[in-house]
Amino acid sequence: MVLAAAHPVHFRLDELQRALGRALPSASLNTEGGPPLELSAAVDPPLIARADVVEDDALRARAVVGDPEPHFTAFLDGTQRSDLMAHAEDGAPIVLGVTAAFVRQWTRGRAATWAHVVRQRLYAPRRAMRAAEWDALEALGPAAIDTAADDPTLADAHPLAHRDAALKQIHRDREQLEQQVAQKWCAERPEALYVDGGLRGSVILARAAQTVGVIKSHRTLYGDGAARRVIFALDERERSSVFVVASPSRVPVASWYLRLRPRAGRDPLWGLVRVEVRHEPDMPRPAITARADDLSRRILAERSPTAHPDGRWDTMAYGIRDCEVFLKAIQ
Repeated sequence: MVLAAAHPVHFRLDELQRALGRALPSASLNTEGGPPLELSAAVDPPLIARADVVEDDALRARAVVGDPEPHFTAFLDGTQRSDLMAHAEDGAPIVLGVTAAFVRQWTRGRAATWAHVVRQRLYAPRRAMRAAEWDALEALGPAAIDTAADDPTLADAHPLAHRDAALKQIHRDREQLEQQVAQKWCAERPEALYVDGGLRGSVILARAAQTVGVIKSHRTLYGDGAARRVIFALDERERSSVFVVASPSRVPVASWYLRLRPRAGRDPLWGLVRVEVRHEPDMPRPAITARADDLSRRILAERSPTAHPDGRWDTMAYGIRDCEVFLKAIQ
């Protein structure tokens, strides 16, 4: 089952750039190329956040015992790529953003695409461009998105501020596609859905019973000093107590840390993931423990086969690796 793309990808990057040069002859084309803007964007600062433990009186290590089964059969991944195409006459950047979201489902050892959406758009600040330039941009084919529509201060901003605004909008568009695909899965299928990343950015994902978010990076760490010492010392097949991640602007989720691989000779975050699932305030402690142990066993089962040659193989499930390979094949 495939979701129709709202704006299918019709252009290769070089084709679109040539068309852009013809449509906006005064633009300065970025013909030297370069890495995706995601690789040069400012990284969020590392943070320490509060963890309200709901499984134990204080956060502690728990062994995950039992056979790691059954495996997950469905994986949700979303990706984005942003390329600087050109600068308008007054310096405003024109960015090509390609966003995608998809579910890959495994049956008897074979993966198939259950649903996917791929969307290509051009992002630029209309307020910082001449009217003729914006009209030419809109006429090119891919949808033109005004990155300054909701912020009048961007009318006369630094080009890097416009670039950051484009990246933020592309990120929001990717999250929107992920929610669209996840909502379809949750409405039609009862099986658990392995989500690459957290659930809190989406009300749909955070409230669904089927979704299990697995976070591979740890720019934010949860817990006080004592809790973090427990987390860093987790051994293979150990998890932390379950805690609640909450903030005023987002849906709370239940969460715990899980060590997938031995970290001997590695840094404290090697092989460490953080799991997010729906928070159920009235769930008794034995049920909290049973759910965390069951899902941890299933996540541990996804360690094999490994996600080589990806550099994140220590925390990446093979099903997510398959999603990324699939995306590269259709781009």
